[in-house]
Parts: sequence; structure tokens; C-alpha cells
Amino acid sequence: MMIEKNMTDAAVLEELGNRIARIRLNKNITQKVLAKESGVSLPTIQRLEQGESTNLTNLIRVLRTLGLLENINTLVPKPPVSPIMQISAQGHMRARASVTDEKDDSNALWEWGEQ
Repeated sequence: MMIEKNMTDAAVLEELGNRIARIRLNKNITQKVLAKESGVSLPTIQRLEQGESTNLTNLIRVLRTLGLLENINTLVPKPPVSPIMQISAQGHMRARASVTDEKDDSNALWEWGEQ
């Protein structure tokens, strides 16, 4: 199954867990061995493969152990620096976004979006 923008977070986590489990099995690695080599607990591997939420650090450790860490470059590519921004910044990297006339939602209740 392809991960698409209209999928729920739970569906994306489930597909990601399925993919990690399939890759682990294709490499003939048990969950216990993957946990030990990744430096995470066995229940963490089980939760990850079942599509449950886990710490991002744990995901990075598992991806590294499975030889998939470099794929993060495809997931979140390094943004290019526009030539105009390079000239205007005179070699300095941008650290802040510009102020806009957007509606001030500072009094709005903030939520993670998780249920």
C-alpha cells in the first residue's frame, strides 16, 4: 500500500510498521535481535511493527540497524538555498520566518491533533 496524504495518522503508522516488519523478516532478523542491535526494548519493536506510536529516536535506531537510515534524505530532503536568498543574506543562513499579517491565534487552544 502506498502512503498518501489522505490517510489518517493511524493508517500511516500501521503501514510504516508493516514495512519495517517485512524488511526485518526479509533480512531474517527476529524482533529480539533487532531490539538488541538497535538498543531499544522488545516491546518497542513490537509497538512499532503494530503501528503504534513510538519515540522518534527509537525509529532512527531501528532504521539504522536495518540499513535504512539514509532513506530519511528522501523523506525530508535538504532544502535548496535560493540564489536570491543567498545574495540578500550575504552568506548567512536564514534563522527566522518573515512576519506576516496572519491572524493572531495566540489565544487559541493548542492541540497535538491526536485523539
